[in-house]
Amino acid sequence: MIGPSTFVLPLQNGVEAFEQLAAVLGKEHVLGGLCKIVSYVVEPGHIRHAGFEPFVAFGEWDNHPSERVAALRETFTQAGVEAKVPADIQAAVWNKFLFIAGFSGVGAVTQAAAGVLRRLPQTRSLMEGAMQEIYEVAKARGIRLADDSVNQALASLDSLPENAMSSMQRDIMAHRPSELESQNGAVARLARESGIETPINSFLYASLLPLEMRARGELQFPE
Repeated sequence: MIGPSTFVLPLQNGVEAFEQLAAVLGKEHVLGGLCKIVSYVVEPGHIRHAGFEPFVAFGEWDNHPSERVAALRETFTQAGVEAKVPADIQAAVWNKFLFIAGFSGVGAVTQAAAGVLRRLPQTRSLMEGAMQEIYEVAKARGIRLADDSVNQALASLDSLPENAMSSMQRDIMAHRPSELESQNGAVARLARESGIETPINSFLYASLLPLEMRARGELQFPE
């Protein structure tokens, strides 16, 4: 299915999709990308938009301008979808990751929505610490994040509806397989590769791992 001009655009949460796809398809067939939206499946074919003005962002992994990126942006725009081409797609992907992994992990452990998490000093501090760890891992891996990336992520958290939850949190609470390995699990893995300590994200991952393994049929224990 992959022809000479075919390219694949991953929009999932996490920072590993580009390399995973490139290993199979070749780097020349993959763009970097992300989307920003809070939504969930009400029923098959019915998606409810619950937060953020939605958009997609994408670009060549090395940030060079290309005709295919310009054409894709125009296609999204004509379809009424806001599309952005960041100056640095890797930094944009990691900025999204910094926000979503900190929010998802603490939300899943506490089973509390955004309004509670940001209002309680203890949980807000926990999310801020998790985000700061991700920032340090990103910098160690050569990602050019802005100095105020954590503050920007917290500002995004403050703009969410009171009852907002991440997709990972909703899946874990519903005993479904989740994005844990691609979020807090990825933080712990990439941190080890980079020689960085991430005690908060490692704690979040270890705390949620039994639930994830049970949801995937890899472990059994009573609910």
